[in-house]
Amino acid sequence: MSSSPPPGWYRDPSYPLTERWWDGSAWTDHRRQPEQPPVPPPVRPRPAQGLGRTKAVALAAAGAVLVAGAVTGGVLVLGGDGDGGRTTRTAPSAPSSGDDRSPSPAAPSSSPSGTSGDDASVVVDDLNGITFPVLDGWTDGQDADEDAVLVTDGTYDCPGDDGLCRSGWVYSRTVTQSDETSPKALAENDIEDAANDAYDRDDLDRRPYNGITGHEVVGSGSVAVAGRAGYFVRWRVTTDAGPGGYVQSLVFPSGVGSEAPVLVRFAVDAGDDGPPVGDIDRIVRGIRTLGDEETGGGVGSSLGPR
Repeated sequence: MSSSPPPGWYRDPSYPLTERWWDGSAWTDHRRQPEQPPVPPPVRPRPAQGLGRTKAVALAAAGAVLVAGAVTGGVLVLGGDGDGGRTTRTAPSAPSSGDDRSPSPAAPSSSPSGTSGDDASVVVDDLNGITFPVLDGWTDGQDADEDAVLVTDGTYDCPGDDGLCRSGWVYSRTVTQSDETSPKALAENDIEDAANDAYDRDDLDRRPYNGITGHEVVGSGSVAVAGRAGYFVRWRVTTDAGPGGYVQSLVFPSGVGSEAPVLVRFAVDAGDDGPPVGDIDRIVRGIRTLGDEETGGGVGSSLGPR
C-alpha cells in the first residue's frame, strides 16, 4: 500500500519551472513561481597588510632621496610637522604628451595623447590643497616613504654604496620657517640641497651614487601651477657612479590657508632605465587645486605680462 505525499507546493510535473499545489490526493489549479533562496550578503575582501592606509604626508624638513626609505633633512625653510592628510583618489586625468626626454622644460608639449576622459588616480595633498596625477610607471609614494608624494615603480641596486635606489621621486612640502616668500628666490635657494639629497648622501651617510661630480642648469623660469604663478629651477646632475639624473625645485603659493609657499622637489634618473624627464613637466601640468580639476597650469603655460 502506497501513501500519497502530504499537501504542499511541489514542482509542476507538466511545467517544471513553476510550483503547483498538491492537496494530498490530486493536483489543484493553484500555481506559483518557485521561491528564490535568500541571497547571502557580499563578502568584503580582507585588505592586504600595509595597503589601503591613508596616512598623512609628514611635510617636514627632508629632501628627495633616491635610496628607498632613506631621506635626509637638508632644507631649513621647510616645516609643517605632523599629519598632513594625503589620500589616493580617482579623478579625470590630465592630458599627457609623448615620452619627450628633452631636458628643456620651457617649451610646451606637443598635442596631448590619450583621452582626458579616462579616469586616472591622483594623490591628494590635503594640507596644501592640491592633487598630483599618477602617471604610468609611477605610484603613490607613501608605501615607499611617508614623505614622498610619488615614486616610480620598483627599485634597483644602487651603483655606489650598498642600498636600494629608485629612479624617480616627488616630494611636496610647505615652506614655513622662512621670511622669504618669492617663489624664484626659494626655488633658486633650494635646488642645490635638492640635488645633494637626491644624488649625494643619504641620512645613513652612504653615497648611493658615489657623490655628485658636476651639474648644469637646464631650465628655469616662471610657471603656472594650479592657476598660480610659481617658479622652477632644473639641474642635470652627473654622478661618479650611475647615469646621474635631473632634479627640480618648484615653488608656488598654496591656494589654501595662509597661502604659504609650496615646495615640490622632483628627481628622476637619466639614461634609458630612468623615467622620461618629460614626466616632470607632465606632473607639473597635472597639479590641480583640490576640488577644482579645471584649474590647470604647468610648464609652458602663459602667465601674462611679467
